Amino acid sequence: MPRRMMPRLSLFWRTFLSLVLLLAVCLLAWVQTFRSLEFEPQAVQSARQIASLVNLTRVALQHADPISRVSLLKTLADEERMSIAPREPGDSFSGFSTNPFARRVADALSETLGSDTIVAREVNGESGLWIAFTMGKDTYWLLLDPGRVNTIHGSTWVIWMAIAAALSLAGAAAIAQLINQPLRSLSQATAHIRDGKFSETRLDETVATTEVRDVNIGFNQMANQLAQIERDRALMLAGISHDLRTPLARLRLEAELSVPDQDALQNMSNDIGQVEAIIAKFMDYARPGQQTTGQVELGELLSSLRQPTANLFKVRLTLAPLDGPVWVMADPVDLFRVCQNVLENAGRYGTTPGRDAADVHIQVKTDRDWVHLGIGDNGPGVDGPTLARLTQPFFRADAARSQASGAGLGLAVVEKMLARMGGKLALHSPTPAEWLTPTAMQATQIGGSGLFVLISLRKSSAFRMG
Repeated sequence: MPRRMMPRLSLFWRTFLSLVLLLAVCLLAWVQTFRSLEFEPQAVQSARQIASLVNLTRVALQHADPISRVSLLKTLADEERMSIAPREPGDSFSGFSTNPFARRVADALSETLGSDTIVAREVNGESGLWIAFTMGKDTYWLLLDPGRVNTIHGSTWVIWMAIAAALSLAGAAAIAQLINQPLRSLSQATAHIRDGKFSETRLDETVATTEVRDVNIGFNQMANQLAQIERDRALMLAGISHDLRTPLARLRLEAELSVPDQDALQNMSNDIGQVEAIIAKFMDYARPGQQTTGQVELGELLSSLRQPTANLFKVRLTLAPLDGPVWVMADPVDLFRVCQNVLENAGRYGTTPGRDAADVHIQVKTDRDWVHLGIGDNGPGVDGPTLARLTQPFFRADAARSQASGAGLGLAVVEKMLARMGGKLALHSPTPAEWLTPTAMQATQIGGSGLFVLISLRKSSAFRMG
């Protein structure tokens, strides 16, 4: 069974939602607990207050003369919103059991005033809190405001819960931000280390949290060590390049002055040139970090590859015509060297037996935000496992594509240079069918074998085509 794809959330949102869930559960549990604990005391208290009103009213009426009784009834109606009416045998009423709280109040009144006490919510069609009590041999109805026995209203609960939820969300956001701030700083510092910006990497070593402080101290020490290693490597490579190129220049000069055989002189010169090329590739591969890119017109750069001074490799280059200027984001020098490395790789390994040069075709296609540069040769194909390893440093394919010697860094340097420019590299063998235009098939004379190098670069804002 395939695993269900889980939505990707940042650590901040995971922490925030976890806190919100915890607070929501706690808030609901608190509300339920409060209501449970508050239910019985409030019902008993409301019943006692109403029973006191009934008893006081009964006593006041019993000890008042007829004239004072009329004044008392008027005062109760005006000041306390209470009215008293005789209870007739034919009165119809409805019980006061509208909700659990009202039923508990009615039961408590019956326990306080006596089992013959009647509590009603409606008498003869008139709503209210009606209580039947006896005074001597007569029975009366006492009408009270039903608001005296109401518990906390639903709207009140909603308001209080909304306030509590808002405060909880604000607190959860603040806590999540506080927890994730050190991780965010660590993530940014790690990105700087990845890009080779060691000087911009410094975490606070004076924070109050012990664990975060220890992590920051360890990370800063690691960054300092990596920066020192990078400086030592750059110094070592510069020294190696200088120390090797000086005797190579002397060897070239001595060979030209002392070797009369032109063939031997040419072979020695080629060997010295190959050593210098290997040193240059080592230096290219060792260059760290990213670089600043600019707008480069791809058509002009590709046309310059066909000049004799640029095309020093055994290739016959065919460039598919472009419909107009093609602008990409790249470093012009490094992009030119990328193309030269690919052509050199084709000249070394892409020559068909019996031919003196490799036939190479170049095409350009656009796709949304990308410009794709395809470079294919007519050499032997490369199997899948080998194809996947061609960009590994110091790896050279065996059999048909390894006739020439080299450092095994050509395509590794290409991939690293493209990564520094924000581009991508892909290798195919044989050439994909969608790239086999008639011009390409005629140029290569192979129907899609060989190695096809696909270079992808970002379009620039000045891009236009056609």
